[in-house]
Amino acid sequence: MSALSRAQRSMRIIALPLTKVKSPPDPSLKANSVFNTNRMLIYYHCNIVSPHGADSDQPWTKRILKKMSTKAADVWANFGKAPEGSWKLRVYEYGERIVDRIDFEELALKSVDPSMGPSSRTPNATEYQPEKLAQGSESSSRVSEVPLVYPPSVYPQHLGSSMHPALAPLRTLVNSREPRHRRGFYLWMIIAPFTAPFVLIPVIPNLPFFFCAWRSWSHYRAYRSSQYLSSLLDHGLIVPQPSAELDQLYASFAKVPHISEKPHSPASLTTSSSEHSKSKSTSTASGTHSRASSSSETSSPGGDSHHPPQRLLTRKAIPQILNLFDLPQSAAADMYRAVEQVRGRLGKQSRF
Repeated sequence: MSALSRAQRSMRIIALPLTKVKSPPDPSLKANSVFNTNRMLIYYHCNIVSPHGADSDQPWTKRILKKMSTKAADVWANFGKAPEGSWKLRVYEYGERIVDRIDFEELALKSVDPSMGPSSRTPNATEYQPEKLAQGSESSSRVSEVPLVYPPSVYPQHLGSSMHPALAPLRTLVNSREPRHRRGFYLWMIIAPFTAPFVLIPVIPNLPFFFCAWRSWSHYRAYRSSQYLSSLLDHGLIVPQPSAELDQLYASFAKVPHISEKPHSPASLTTSSSEHSKSKSTSTASGTHSRASSSSETSSPGGDSHHPPQRLLTRKAIPQILNLFDLPQSAAADMYRAVEQVRGRLGKQSRF
């Protein structure tokens, strides 16, 4: 892709902290563990705005891959519209449950397309300094910058490192996820050939092969995105940008207790799931209230010091986030998944 084509695009990363730092930290958790709840759990949403006609400058390989991805997404969406009781609908529902259990960090990373964002291999990338913006190369430097929008009051100000408080969690994320997704890419690619005998089953396609190929491709995209974000961090191209509006949104939800929120399936965003849960809400209200009161007692100075981190967002905040940043409705699905997975991790539920 030409430098002009990249210059026409604007990339933005939105940091949505889901929990606070666990204090005091749990000494039983490893520092480099992927599921280390001592750290802040943050969902990063990346979106790229391209002007009209900029996509035509992409290489033919990228255009073919994009068409194939769009076609696969359409086929999968049609599976969800199949008649009730058909094998297509059952496969769709099972597949959505699998996606719900994939780490939200992987879902966030795979949404980053390195070919669409700014390149870190520009001649001046290694010499990038913010103070040079006003000394002649302002336009070209700003093109390469990627703003990291974050709520400043949520982040701890004293981390014991020279890195910006908003950049440190992102650096930790890419460092911990990169080797994991590299292993996942090769593992599923090796398993895929062993699913060849399933092609002999008539009518139904070779679903195990497609699953292995999809998981390998998903890990590969997350792996490449981890490398890309790490390179941007190395060259100082990700610039923290505090957002007062996002900070105000977090402050409004910090005043609302989260104990009444019931678990949902991120894939089923319809009203049927909420209607099904109404019958159980009355029977569990008293138990939930007692558990909430007991947890507040343990978090007091005289209680247990190892209480779980406080959740910062609920499902109710996601529509407001979409409106605040003018995001498409399709971006909500992974945000819902992230919120539900954080609930599961803090509740010590099983993970995929």
